[in-house]
Amino acid sequence: MPIPSDHFTAIEETLNRLATECVLAQPGRDEGLVPAYSLLGELREQFSLESQLRDPVSAMHASLEKLLDSAHPFDAETLGALRTLVEWLPGAFEAAKAGRPVELPKVAAPAAATVAAVEEKAGAGDVLLDLHLDENRELLTEFLGEAIDHLQQIEAALLALDHEPENPEALNSIFRSFHTIKGNAGFLGLVPMHTLAHEVESLLDLARNHKLRLNAAIITEILKSRDALSALTQQVAVAVEQGKLPDRVIPVGHLIRAVRLLAANPNPIRAVPSEPEPTAAVTAPAAEAVAVAEAAPVAPAAPAPKAVAELAAPAADTGKPKVASGNQTVRVNTEKLDSLMDVVGELVIVQSQLIESSRSSTEANSLLQRNVSQLSRITKELQHTAMSLRMIPIKPTFQKMERLARDLARDFGKKVNFVTSGEDTELDRTVVEEIGDPLVHMVRNALDHGLEAPADRAARGKAETGTLHLTAYHQGSNIVIELRDDGRGIDPDKILAKARRQNLVPENATLSREEIFGLLFLPGFSTAEKVTAVSGRGVGMDVVKRNIEKLRGTIEIASEIGQGSTFKIKLPLTMAIIDGLVVRVGADRFILPSTSVQMALRPTRENISTVHGDGEVIDIRGRLLPLHRLHRRFGISAQANQPWEGIVVIVEHSGRISALLVDEMVSKQEVVIKNLGAFLQNLPGVAGGAILGDGSIALIRDPGTLLQAA
Repeated sequence: MPIPSDHFTAIEETLNRLATECVLAQPGRDEGLVPAYSLLGELREQFSLESQLRDPVSAMHASLEKLLDSAHPFDAETLGALRTLVEWLPGAFEAAKAGRPVELPKVAAPAAATVAAVEEKAGAGDVLLDLHLDENRELLTEFLGEAIDHLQQIEAALLALDHEPENPEALNSIFRSFHTIKGNAGFLGLVPMHTLAHEVESLLDLARNHKLRLNAAIITEILKSRDALSALTQQVAVAVEQGKLPDRVIPVGHLIRAVRLLAANPNPIRAVPSEPEPTAAVTAPAAEAVAVAEAAPVAPAAPAPKAVAELAAPAADTGKPKVASGNQTVRVNTEKLDSLMDVVGELVIVQSQLIESSRSSTEANSLLQRNVSQLSRITKELQHTAMSLRMIPIKPTFQKMERLARDLARDFGKKVNFVTSGEDTELDRTVVEEIGDPLVHMVRNALDHGLEAPADRAARGKAETGTLHLTAYHQGSNIVIELRDDGRGIDPDKILAKARRQNLVPENATLSREEIFGLLFLPGFSTAEKVTAVSGRGVGMDVVKRNIEKLRGTIEIASEIGQGSTFKIKLPLTMAIIDGLVVRVGADRFILPSTSVQMALRPTRENISTVHGDGEVIDIRGRLLPLHRLHRRFGISAQANQPWEGIVVIVEHSGRISALLVDEMVSKQEVVIKNLGAFLQNLPGVAGGAILGDGSIALIRDPGTLLQAA
């Protein structure tokens, strides 16, 4: 079939560009290899209706692709074959235009032996990463940031495909990410990453062209490949940040073989059910997965390195690493962000001191006071902007939990529909880094203890597929993370009985429902009937509580038998600034976190009682609370020697409510937290220090350790 006349000009232009690249190319070098590969691809499309021209071009295109796959430059034989093809193409094109027969070129591709050798090199993926760190450090840094973004996108899109195997948007997103990683890794000579990404890209291309339908087995293999790429990326991160070159080969050969087997054998298509399954709704590994599974382990997903903070969208999909566009994204070392926060904190302190000075030394409504007021507004805006730079979305953490739920559900033989909402909620980078471990423990417990097996759910009239809902939202100056399931719920009587058997609670003790649920956080306590690989040893929930309290957060439990449970974590938005209540005891001032303060009151003499051997208590609406005098705790003099002469502040921490006696409530304000240094580190009852507007230092109280020490 003749070539359409409107294609003639475009084809001639492509031929001229290809001839130029051939002149500049040299054996042993890769200059011109990628452009020639792209131009041959264009010609293949332009000659789609003329097989006599298309076939030689396609053969040469395949030969160059093998060189790219193995990250090798031009060899003399391949370059000679390409130049022969370029010399033949103009005459053959003119013959095709005139409708004359086209003579085939004498040499259209390298000899079969050369192709086989390249093929063998391309398959040798189990090698150590060769980074050429001194030459490529800057490019590797850019590659690292882009690779982390793409690996996160791959995992999110694969989990979406687990819901909807026919989702074209998710499929195209995964294909583009693997294509970009392949191109960047090939450019930098990262052979294992390049080879594995290319094989997965080829498999995904079959799915895009409707020659293969994705199912749970295929998605599992792609997830394993993604994890291997993540482990390789972590080796790059360690090299860039610490200068330590890779010293361990991360195996990818078994994954390459598995992916090739899936691509060559489309039979798994028939095993896919007609309707999409919910996330993680896999009761056992599919037969196809067993056929391609290999014994070699895959390294776990590596966390994103902490040295780079992503402040906007990732760079566009390209074939080589590049600096992201300035008007869309910028990568900043997190040490610079921390330094900026320190400087802004100092500015806030100086601004508070200026306000105090202007009030005491000038008249009301003076020019100085107006200027200081304007400075305060600018400082406040700068402070909020600097804080926002530290804020990152919790979406990547939620994505890891979704992957965890999918894998655990398959291990437990349970069906789970994992639902997330509020994943775009932002909070402090430090909080995001620390909240991952508690969430892992909670998701494991929800799947192991909370959700019933499909048969048990069906017997109770529930859907076989359980629901696990992870959500995040803002509440005042805090962020709340909720994990909710529709499983069997928590039986408070069972918890109390087991706690008594373990001598954790006296036999005659009467506990509220909230206090009983609080027993779950005791070290060594577990409701599991037997120890499994995931839970049952009583290690986990105490770690959850300890990590959350370290973030100045709280955790609450609500549950109904047969209906499910809800775990609610409340965390501060930032670890750098605290909203506090300033109180005075004698000549000293202290700061109580507002999140711990319930109320403040001036008690009467009748409200105070003394319990022999247990100290003082205060009656608050019929409930007796222990009373602690701060001046006794810290050995300082106080103005109010009796409770009815001062102010009692009611504080709550981890379900425990107590009363603190102070002399006076001074103000409520935001303060910048300052570290007290190694000498005063881990001081019971003290979380840090702050500089107030008059230049004085106030200690920030830690209600948890304060009450524990008391």
